Amino acid sequence: MRKFQEILGYQFGNIDLLKNALTHSSYANETHAYYGSNERLEFLGDSVLSIIVSEYLYSTYSELPEGELTKLRASLVCEKTLSVFARKLHIGDYLFLGKGEAQNKGNERSSILADAFEAVLAAIFLDGGMEPARMHVLRFVIPELSERDFDLFKDYKTALQEVIQRNPEERLTYVLTGESGPDHDKRFTVEVHLNSNVIGTGSGRSKKQAEQAAAKQALQLMGIDE
Repeated sequence: MRKFQEILGYQFGNIDLLKNALTHSSYANETHAYYGSNERLEFLGDSVLSIIVSEYLYSTYSELPEGELTKLRASLVCEKTLSVFARKLHIGDYLFLGKGEAQNKGNERSSILADAFEAVLAAIFLDGGMEPARMHVLRFVIPELSERDFDLFKDYKTALQEVIQRNPEERLTYVLTGESGPDHDKRFTVEVHLNSNVIGTGSGRSKKQAEQAAAKQALQLMGIDE
């Protein structure tokens, strides 16, 4: 537990809260752990996470309407994103799993990791209050937003297509030129071609995101998008 607390950057006053947060139901059922599984903490963590993310988005993106804020929040609190955060903390290495779940590599399953991330957040909240919980969440959310928020708010591909359509003989194509990283954290690189010329390059965690980044660069090089 000491090593994991160092990774978290938070020292628990009540270490049982952390143990509870890392206890999967399969382990609790097999061992009859007195503090039970992390399911109740996961329930609380889900709400704490939503409050922290909502408050941050509301204050940071004052120009965005409710619909865009909802879309952005959903992308940050979904299983896929939370499992990425959990892997960065190496939560899987510290989970208490039942024998069957351990044999089936439950510590690598995105659903279990995402649930554990929420449970750990709830444990921090109960142990230290909202401020350390907020700091814990934002250490992941802020870098995540800085990397990918551009393509959530504006469709650069459509904007570029509208520019190119002014000349019907011109043709846009997107070409995947690179792919790297493990399955849970892939990076894609895409070039956008105007006829046979490369007019923009972009990268992202999905092909669509990389295409948006390439289109954005093309627009910037044309002096259309700042």
